[in-house]
Amino acid sequence: MKLDEAIQSRRSIKKFKDKRPNWRDVLEALDSTRYAPMAGDIFSLKFLYIDNEKTISDIAKWAGQDFIAQAKCVVLFIRTPTKTKLSFKERAELYLPQQAGAAIQNFLLSLEEKGLSTCWIGHFDDDKIKHLLKIPKDKDIEAIFPIGYAKEKPSTRRSRRDFYEMLYFNEWGNEQFGEVKPKRTMEA
Repeated sequence: MKLDEAIQSRRSIKKFKDKRPNWRDVLEALDSTRYAPMAGDIFSLKFLYIDNEKTISDIAKWAGQDFIAQAKCVVLFIRTPTKTKLSFKERAELYLPQQAGAAIQNFLLSLEEKGLSTCWIGHFDDDKIKHLLKIPKDKDIEAIFPIGYAKEKPSTRRSRRDFYEMLYFNEWGNEQFGEVKPKRTMEA
């Protein structure tokens, strides 16, 4: 699968087949995160792979999202901020979520390439899930990803916005490129 195909076909999936993903595929997708840019080349993430049905059910409960319980495995991205904070002080608060987002995008696209589906979960009870999984208090859960094979894949969507409504040149609000406003050649 080409990168542009993976980007355009990836969807958030909340209905999974009753088939367990190959754990090797999930770990390979996680490995893709190592190639994301990290401030000072300090990798600030750890991962928790969960395939215990009871634990997954409890995660669904504490996230308030029942569909998570359908997944045969769940991956948590855990932020380990200490080294980044020591190196970059207050700027670390900006860098940490940026680099997590870059790593997550690599992960999502790698899953897509392998025919696996997920939904990026950011709403959950941090304290309850940390307690459940024995995650230290100084670590932060960045996101939760229930992983499986999609029951059905939604059709390919068109871009949500016209690209040229989001693009300015040289200063805010300037839609002109040099002397000419660009033709709207990209698919909207």
